[in-house]
Amino acid sequence: MSLAVRVIPCLDVDDGRVVKGVHFENLRDAGDPVELAAEYYRQGADELTFLDVTASSSHRRTMVEVVNRTSETLFIPLTVGGGVRSVEDVDTLLRCGADKVGVNTAAINDPQLISRVSRRFGNQVLVLSVDARREKGEAHTESGFEVTTMGGRHSTGIDAVWWARRAQELGAGEVLLNSMDADGTKQGFDLEMIRAVRREVTIPVIASGGAGAPDDFPPAIAAGANAVLAASVFHYGVMTIRDVKQELRRAGYTVR
Repeated sequence: MSLAVRVIPCLDVDDGRVVKGVHFENLRDAGDPVELAAEYYRQGADELTFLDVTASSSHRRTMVEVVNRTSETLFIPLTVGGGVRSVEDVDTLLRCGADKVGVNTAAINDPQLISRVSRRFGNQVLVLSVDARREKGEAHTESGFEVTTMGGRHSTGIDAVWWARRAQELGAGEVLLNSMDADGTKQGFDLEMIRAVRREVTIPVIASGGAGAPDDFPPAIAAGANAVLAASVFHYGVMTIRDVKQELRRAGYTVR
């Protein structure tokens, strides 16, 4: 029996409020994170992801209080990322209620962080967050997709597909693959990017970036994703989690 496809709302948090923009710019307030999380729980979300979208660029720690308040009222897995730089940061988030922790910039700067976290807490705890885009300018990667940081503002020149494979080798338990080109555009997921990563890793892949309608989600699963993640379309009522699950069922996929 195939595993159920997970539908995951993502709450991008800035200074304790949920925000959303296009390509991580022109951020708009979308509400209180704990209230939104509770609503998604009622709608049938399989997991929730909190990303502190400015934590790395402004060197702030992830919002522990928000995580604490949310974990007290929800009973589904909670992933938290943004500004996570050490094993101690992971320990703090797990203790205040997170089930999984996302790492991005810190793992690029120190890949062995992935191994240290995995050894201490188990690889199921660590989600590698990859903000990838089609290469441009001076970047020349084998796959054509490069890793970015700082909300897509900084190019690393690292091949995104190679990095996903390397992170799996180091102990990452999942890859959260976010297309920076598609992010916030509502034009659909980057299926080519999903397929490229799926060919190289065996761990679960979470597709993120670009969802605009319920029928955008089944193609991401067909391309190789194990879970689908979206933000603004849920926050602003474009669709509900039930709408997405209904579309996935109609396409023949198992959902909870």
